[in-house]
Amino acid sequence: MSAIDEGIVREYFEQNGFLVRQASKYQVQARRKMTSDEEVDLLVYNPAYQRGARKPDFFLFSTELPSLHRAIVVVKGWHTTGHFTPATLKSSPEIFTFLAENVVKGATRFFPVDPDEPGNHPDITKILVLPGLPTAEPFRSQSVQMLKERGVDAIISFRTMLLDIIDKIETNRNYRKSDTLQLLRILKIYDFLKEPQLDLLPEPARRKTKGEGRKQE
Repeated sequence: MSAIDEGIVREYFEQNGFLVRQASKYQVQARRKMTSDEEVDLLVYNPAYQRGARKPDFFLFSTELPSLHRAIVVVKGWHTTGHFTPATLKSSPEIFTFLAENVVKGATRFFPVDPDEPGNHPDITKILVLPGLPTAEPFRSQSVQMLKERGVDAIISFRTMLLDIIDKIETNRNYRKSDTLQLLRILKIYDFLKEPQLDLLPEPARRKTKGEGRKQE
């Protein structure tokens, strides 16, 4: 996972009022991950959560976040794949290692103690961040079923997060405390980001640019 992938996820949750913490500051590469800190990328906590709120939907959007209390988040920024198919999920068991009971139990020490549920963690949501799922059936339904059966409580796509972040960015503000927000702000100022889609250039402009390039040749 790259720092920019994690930065996008962090900004998404922080802009929606969550407290965000990294479980570990280093990345394991040469050996198998051994602790819950190494399996989880981010931990998020909603200080405005109201007890008794409904459980958030499996597909997590910003409208669902008020129902989210606390969660462990794993980020899979495999952008070259485009989306996670059933074949991808079957051939990549490492995707699900953060769902182990010892990982979830170990993550509880990072969250505030709940006097009503001492020692328990029934409301820790297990979130997987991924590029996306297939849009065609039956592959989409099969992917969702597989994720749920393995214990994933919710998923968020990078497209969902980026659209939400870009919508909330104000071009007249200087986000110098966040490289991610500042870069998106600059792209937005110079019309490289077109709302609500993330086209770098509108289609007519792209065709015109290509045509101009041929004339110059």
